[in-house]
This record gives sequence, structure tokens and C-alpha cells, in this order.
Amino acid sequence: MTELAVVVMGVSGAGKTTAGQRLAEALGVEFIDGDDLHTDQARAKMQSGIALTDDDRWPWLDRVGSALAAGLATQRGVVVACSALRCAYRDRLRVAAGPQLLFIYLAADAETIRQRVAGRQGHYMPASLVDSQFAALEPPRGEADVIEVLAETDVAALIPLLVLRLSERVFKPA
Repeated sequence: MTELAVVVMGVSGAGKTTAGQRLAEALGVEFIDGDDLHTDQARAKMQSGIALTDDDRWPWLDRVGSALAAGLATQRGVVVACSALRCAYRDRLRVAAGPQLLFIYLAADAETIRQRVAGRQGHYMPASLVDSQFAALEPPRGEADVIEVLAETDVAALIPLLVLRLSERVFKPA
């Protein structure tokens, strides 16, 4: 699938990076981890247990939006892992990437995420910030460009399902 921009979204610990990497590989497109686009200051803030504010997030979302637009400009496509927790954040990404942008929402409950984040090693996002992620989350209910799946779905089963659902969206019969 070419000229496709996908944001794999959800709270920290939902599996965005793993699902995004595997989906990009299956589609033959570039993968970008939105975490890599955070500034050192933002990472340090989160690592110290302080949740990001909108003022912290807007420049980061602009970098994510630029990465999506650049991926589309290559005519190869791109998959980006990005929390995109609020509708305003998704709208900002929509403006940057255009109508080809689709979101995959990895929906999960707080307890599952707490367990996952507590078990992670080497990640700057502490388990203490899980509640702030859910407080900021505006689930994308009713947003036409969103495919919702359960974060608990085994990634080996999830990727073929996502490829099918994306192909149904991209290659609609005329």
C-alpha cells in the first residue's frame, strides 16, 4: 500500500511501537517511533514522573505531523507510533498529513497498562504516569478515520487483521 499514513495510537504501554513496527514491515513502509521525536527535556520530564502539558506536546505533534507528511511525500507511506490521546492532537496530525491519514487505536484498560508499564525496562515513561495518560485520553469514538482494536490482541494475529482493515479503507470499490 503506497501513499498511506498510519498513526498507531493509544496510551503508553498499549503496544504502539511493537504493533507499528510489525505493521510497517507487513506493508513495506517506513516506521517512525514518535517517542524518538520528543526532546531530551520532554523525556527527562516524563522520566522524573511529570506529565507533559499541551505546551510540551504541540511542538512534538508538529514534528510527528512533519514525519507523516514526509512519509507521504516519498510515495512509499509511513507508520508512526504516537499516543495522539486527545481529539485536538489527532486533528493537528490530520491537518499535517491530509486525508490519507488513518489511525489505529489500541484500546486497553488501565490495569492492563499499569502491569505492562511496570514490567518495562529501559523506557523513560514510569508507571506513575499511567493515570495521567488515561486522564488525557479522549477515545476516538465516532471518528471515521480510526480503526479500533484491543491492545491485548496477540500481535501475530493483529497485524494480518490490520492489513486487511487498512486495505478495505484504502482500496474502496468505486
